[in-house]
Amino acid sequence: MDNDVRVITEPSVYVLGRQTVDQAELDRFLVDHGVSWESDSEVAGEVLTETAGRICYMSFAKPRPGGNSAYLTHIKEVGHGSVLEHAVWNLLLTGVSRSLTHELVRHRAGFGFSQLSQRYVDESVAEYVEPDIIARDPELHAIWLESVKQSHAAYMKLADALNAKLGDPAAAAAAMLPPNPDRTTRRKAARQAARSVLPNATETKIFITANARALRHFLEMRGSSHAEPEIRKLSCAILDVLQKDAPNLFGDYQKVPLPDGTFELATPFKKV
Repeated sequence: MDNDVRVITEPSVYVLGRQTVDQAELDRFLVDHGVSWESDSEVAGEVLTETAGRICYMSFAKPRPGGNSAYLTHIKEVGHGSVLEHAVWNLLLTGVSRSLTHELVRHRAGFGFSQLSQRYVDESVAEYVEPDIIARDPELHAIWLESVKQSHAAYMKLADALNAKLGDPAAAAAAMLPPNPDRTTRRKAARQAARSVLPNATETKIFITANARALRHFLEMRGSSHAEPEIRKLSCAILDVLQKDAPNLFGDYQKVPLPDGTFELATPFKKV
């Protein structure tokens, strides 16, 4: 394999941001309303979700036994999902394909996205995500790898040739660029045209911000056995970090083995 083409088969999930609770302000609210209450969770998203739910009924004075875990389980049981919208995570996803992100960005409600730009970022040292069903078969892998290499080589040639041509005033004018485009303008124009030959398998990086309710919807939709395998694999990876980060909000999900060795996600609390 060429040194400038790297094949990826597993996504990575980085938790870059979490909420914090301003305990002094929460305590001030409680004092102003003559009640005393403290959550037993140290996870800000879980505390804020419980707080939002208790505000709906002003149930701070006589909480049910069982603490935050029992409270959020009841929230999920009765489907009071709106309070989960107050818990938010910032996740960076890497090792995923452009094909995957075409599906991911359809999840608009409760999500924000910032994705790597192929117009500005050089793809000369590129990474590609290979589907497992192809990677497991040597013959199919060889066909796939050759196709990726050809696309990558075409991108390199086009980017270089376009960048050189756009240095010529006549070619720049034909491309509707300034008479003397600077190097940055030429590179951007070259890359944005050359990227047209890159495959859906091209690796990308995407920063997402999403609330707990939206994330649960994503896990249920994309963790299903009917979902595309790559995004299902990503949903399992996201669940791993969320269950570690906020078990009371996401601990009800289970990974169910599938015949091909992968997993689907299941929960008794659907459509919270």
